[in-house]
Amino acid sequence: MLYQIQHIPKDTAYNKRPGVAMEPSYLTIHSTGNPSSTAINERNWLTNPENTKTASWHIVVDENVAIEAIPTSEMAWHAGDGKNGKGNRESISIEICESGNRKKTVGNAAKLAAKILYENGWGVERLKRHYDWSGKHCPKIFSDNNWEEWYRFKDIVSYELEQLFISPWAKDAVDWATSPDVNITDGSLLKEPLTLERMLTILHRYDKLRYKK
Repeated sequence: MLYQIQHIPKDTAYNKRPGVAMEPSYLTIHSTGNPSSTAINERNWLTNPENTKTASWHIVVDENVAIEAIPTSEMAWHAGDGKNGKGNRESISIEICESGNRKKTVGNAAKLAAKILYENGWGVERLKRHYDWSGKHCPKIFSDNNWEEWYRFKDIVSYELEQLFISPWAKDAVDWATSPDVNITDGSLLKEPLTLERMLTILHRYDKLRYKK
């Protein structure tokens, strides 16, 4: 998944990027409610003159890319809990697109959420829904069946978060194996059992690395 920085200007109409500094304490998940819109469509809609709503978000993700439209160190208008609400004032927001390959998009969103939690030293207890702040049934893609899909998403995020915590005794080896000069693994699935396929792939990459030198 690509991660792109495409910040909207601070003077974007209807105060969509207020430019107010924020020290986040939570991560809030939304979905677009639009079955045909992509991440770049959502980013461009923020600056479209026809968009007259004072509403915004930090990052949008689809099956291919995540786009950061507002710095995560600034507040955005996304939680519906008012000017001084914790959702708006203290949380980073992710919009999940509802178009394309749903499974891949949700997987990308889970990886992105886990990365943000990890970088801030947070656990999944800091993961919130738009619904938690204002009662709106959002993220819509997880709101059916009494939020069953939401709890499944949280489990996926928990799993992805666990993968990011490298055992101290393995850190040097992981850094070496994932470095650009070596690149015999991408560092994923570090806690998973090693299948024969993965072992042979790593050995094959290492063998090719030896012949480069």
